[in-house]
Amino acid sequence: MNTVLVVAPHPDDETLGCGGTILRHVDQGDTVHWLIVTHIAEELGYESDRIQKREHEIECVARQYGIEQPINLEFPTTQLDTQPTVALVDAIGNAFREIEPELIYVPYRNDIHTDHAIVFDAVTSCTKWFRYPSVQRVLAYETLSETEFALDPDVSGFHPNVFVNITGKVEDKIGIMRIYDSEIGEHPFPRSESAIRARTTLRGSTAGFDAAEAFMLLKERVS
Repeated sequence: MNTVLVVAPHPDDETLGCGGTILRHVDQGDTVHWLIVTHIAEELGYESDRIQKREHEIECVARQYGIEQPINLEFPTTQLDTQPTVALVDAIGNAFREIEPELIYVPYRNDIHTDHAIVFDAVTSCTKWFRYPSVQRVLAYETLSETEFALDPDVSGFHPNVFVNITGKVEDKIGIMRIYDSEIGEHPFPRSESAIRARTTLRGSTAGFDAAEAFMLLKERVS
């Protein structure tokens, strides 16, 4: 069994990026942890009802995945660029020391959302073997509405080299995504149910599966 850590800049990134893979890890008996980096709060302009709804969504999603207690670092959403880098690295590093993950899933560095890039950089700062020896493998996931909308002409884009067969898990993934009802919409909205299904079909066709999720292998230590 493996200890798995899924790092999500915002709740819903984990499901969009690797929801089917999380379900597979659970089926295989792996221990899955969910690290949420940001939160919404009244001082950030959110109504109390919306905040309570988001907390309920997180609880429901964690229950669906069988995750006992998500960790929320509670940095301000969409404002990570205003936070001291050392504070973010220290918070993530503390979580790593507590969990001792072997396998880590992180957002893609060049997603259009700046929170994703900042989280990626902070996480990779916590993968040095001599400080965090538990880490054996690091994979970057793609996030619908973030990864495919990056426009930097100097970046080659998301080119996956690891594919996880999630045949039989797609409808479960979509069912969990429905918990975030304010985050999904009708086609052609990029976080529509049809877009989620289409992406899993596309990635599956690349790997020879009915459905798959795709990742970029960033680091692997083989003893």
